[in-house]
Amino acid sequence: MTDTAALDLRFTEFLLQSQALKFGDFTLKSGRQSPYFINAGAFDDGRKIAMLGAFYAEKIAAEIAAGTLPADIDTVFGPAYKGIPLAVSTAIALTAGHDMQVGYTFDRKEKKDHGDGGMMVGTQLRDGMKVLLVDDVMTAGTAVREVVPKLRAEADVEIVGLVLSVDRMERTKDSELSAVKAVEAEFGFPVVAIANVREIFAAGRSIMTADGTPYVTDAIAAAADDYLARYGA
Repeated sequence: MTDTAALDLRFTEFLLQSQALKFGDFTLKSGRQSPYFINAGAFDDGRKIAMLGAFYAEKIAAEIAAGTLPADIDTVFGPAYKGIPLAVSTAIALTAGHDMQVGYTFDRKEKKDHGDGGMMVGTQLRDGMKVLLVDDVMTAGTAVREVVPKLRAEADVEIVGLVLSVDRMERTKDSELSAVKAVEAEFGFPVVAIANVREIFAAGRSIMTADGTPYVTDAIAAAADDYLARYGA
């Protein structure tokens, strides 16, 4: 796949090759039974996490160009634990590939009272800093609601946005809004994803396995359509 191919198509191919996109029957944190699952744990070596960071950086650069995100981001914040490699690899990719000098920050699960101390590791938060959040997949927005108060307790920072790998495009349990739209409405910053689930399934129809069949078969596509008809926003 060439670099000129659409971002969602290249990213879907990467998810499939990394075995991060699984088809089957999965129970989500929300309790819903889903025919597909995005497993961030599949990005388990240097090549994969470097490529993932490059995808995040490409999306961030595109959103800066579009005016959705500011160009003067001070640090990329990833919530522990899954967000830690995302923040580090994204900061490296922004610096190396897009000439952006940005820090990375992540939180400790428990406050440290010796050595450098504190709740945060990496670039320390100060008043007025512009912080960009990164996370993998958002189903209900629980992690964001936990992390925003932590950041604001550290310093008077401006949270300029949240970048996800995949938008599952599902309604929250208590509204007709998607989790992404609900978080945007609640916190007032943009939430963008490298690709959404509909883009991924459309791309998967045109990406072939080694034996020449599409990754997303008619049966898989039908199960995904049924699930989104039930839970989609």
